Amino acid sequence: MKLILFGMPGVGKGTQAKILAQKHGAVHISTGDMLRANIQNGTPLGTMAKGYMDKGELVPDNLIIAMIEEVLSSAKAKKGYVLDGFPRTVAQAEALETILWRANVPIDKAINIVVDEEEVVRRLSGRMTCPNCGAIYHKYNQPPKVENTCDSCGHIGLIQRDDDKEETVRHRLEVYHKNTEPVLQFYRNKGAIVDVDGGKSVEEVTASIERLLENARA
Repeated sequence: MKLILFGMPGVGKGTQAKILAQKHGAVHISTGDMLRANIQNGTPLGTMAKGYMDKGELVPDNLIIAMIEEVLSSAKAKKGYVLDGFPRTVAQAEALETILWRANVPIDKAINIVVDEEEVVRRLSGRMTCPNCGAIYHKYNQPPKVENTCDSCGHIGLIQRDDDKEETVRHRLEVYHKNTEPVLQFYRNKGAIVDVDGGKSVEEVTASIERLLENARA
């Protein structure tokens, strides 16, 4: 299975990517996870990326492409991969075409997970994180048992990341519409993309994607 997952921030791409990758023995390639790891480790890439992410802007293509090419060129990617959060611009999509050709690991399908925009804002702006252990909560969907206290480590004082604040979320969506929607058209022109309703339960969305993959293999 070689898959690209698209969709606005907060539609559940990461969740679905992890489920599908684990089920099919594929590599989950998340640009968000890669960037956050670099930021946490204080690498030069992380330092540069943090300035863009805190403002809700896209990290420059050359930084992202370098990370992706390294992973897709590895032996484990040849067994299967799920790309989560990449490509986000037409330039990245064109670069990805070249990378996949060189690595001989072409995609099977591109899936676009669709969720109402106001629901996306509600999902993202309600997210809270424990600064001590990194546990993630949601003030509407998954609040801590004790208000403002981490269930995992007991730390008092959950925080909201700068890129999860409502004004930043709305800016991220504006950036998405401007830069990433042309990428969807790029793949639609190739007949490679299919829309999936992301407003359903996690299990229902997974089942929908699995059916699409089965039909593609038939």
